[in-house]
Amino acid sequence: MSASRTTSLMTDMYELTMIDATLRTERAHRLSTFELFGRRLPSLRRFGVVAGTARILEALQRFEFTADDCDYLHAQKIVSDDTIDYLRSYRFTGTIRGYREGECYFENSPLLSVESTFAEAVVLETLLLSILNHDCAIASAASRMTIAAHGRPCLDMGARRTHERAAISAARAAYIGGFVATSLLEAGKRYGLKTIGTAAHSFTLLHDNEEQAFAAQVAALGPDTTLLVDTYDVMRGVERAVNAARAAGGELGAVRLDSGDLVAQAFKVRARLDELGATSTKITVTNDLDEYAIASLGAAPVDAYGVGTKMVTGSGIPTAALVYKLVQHVDSDGSAHNVAKRSGKKSTVGGRKYPGRARDEDGYAQAELLVIADSAQEAQKVLKERNARPLHVDLVTDGVINEKYIGSQALQDAQDHHMAARNELPYQAWRLSAGEPAIPTEYIDIVHRETEME
Repeated sequence: MSASRTTSLMTDMYELTMIDATLRTERAHRLSTFELFGRRLPSLRRFGVVAGTARILEALQRFEFTADDCDYLHAQKIVSDDTIDYLRSYRFTGTIRGYREGECYFENSPLLSVESTFAEAVVLETLLLSILNHDCAIASAASRMTIAAHGRPCLDMGARRTHERAAISAARAAYIGGFVATSLLEAGKRYGLKTIGTAAHSFTLLHDNEEQAFAAQVAALGPDTTLLVDTYDVMRGVERAVNAARAAGGELGAVRLDSGDLVAQAFKVRARLDELGATSTKITVTNDLDEYAIASLGAAPVDAYGVGTKMVTGSGIPTAALVYKLVQHVDSDGSAHNVAKRSGKKSTVGGRKYPGRARDEDGYAQAELLVIADSAQEAQKVLKERNARPLHVDLVTDGVINEKYIGSQALQDAQDHHMAARNELPYQAWRLSAGEPAIPTEYIDIVHRETEME
């Protein structure tokens, strides 16, 4: 059976059974606010990076229950026929506010605030979490890698190390975190990313000798190509690569190192290239790099890093550990109730939150402020008093998606915004070692209502 174009069944069953039960009591139609956040940052992360927002908006455009979807739910007896009738006409008509893609986030930062009826909002839980948990984890890892690279370009080469669909999303998230290109053509086509790639060891091994392989690649791609020089002896490979480019009338673009002691080899290769007069030829290194390996190459004469496995798996942290919780609902009489979960280490803070980033007089971030208020106007006054930059933008208003946050320009804007937001953080945010979040999270409650059990 072919995959569905719609995204509605990317939903855990219990979301539909909750709708089924609440439709029987009319609570399904109560105005509710859900927030998506992480209770704490994953280990070794001093900040997180928001990525996946545009993918959510695109998925929301296709979030509908088709006749085929409804037939499946009926055949499997997932929910009652009345609920299936409700789902047939489902369209999200609420409002979603959230952090911009590329924004940095911290403990309990409300990355999304979803306001709608309970039924409309609860059914989005799995879709929202699955996209953001993956993409935020990848973008957060990518940001650490580009920090470690100190301005040298990082290239995504991880497609073969993850699920074929996840690879496309990972390439996009990595770009938000500062990567400049991807090896994956589908990601290049879909998101307008620059694509890179020349040849693998198999190409060299196919030929009778290295000279023959290099000559063939240069003939096809030009002397400005990148030649992989560690199939046999690296230093001989370097000489043959330079000679192949010059025989074609130009200087070699780059050599790639994919094995061995990359630091030592980079120095030796740079010295040999300079001896041969190939001073413009660059050095790209690959081979299971992560942020720590990249940092260790900081003093080496390396020009670019190709990153695969560690990038597409979040460098050991494959999920951002985000959750989606009800924080407020409105009763039939119009009274609002802030609600919270109080169990053990999984407690939450009730009430609609308006986030802002407090900054000192030099413009550096000091704290993540979460203002609990009855209105945006009240919250903005508090944020202004603390010189806090508001963090929420309007993503969906009364069911209408803000097109500003979708498309190739939105992706470039996300990368640009991330660089600005990252530069706003204090120095400790840039450290790769384990430690506390770069800035603390501070609640400011100007409502002072008792919270209830969720």
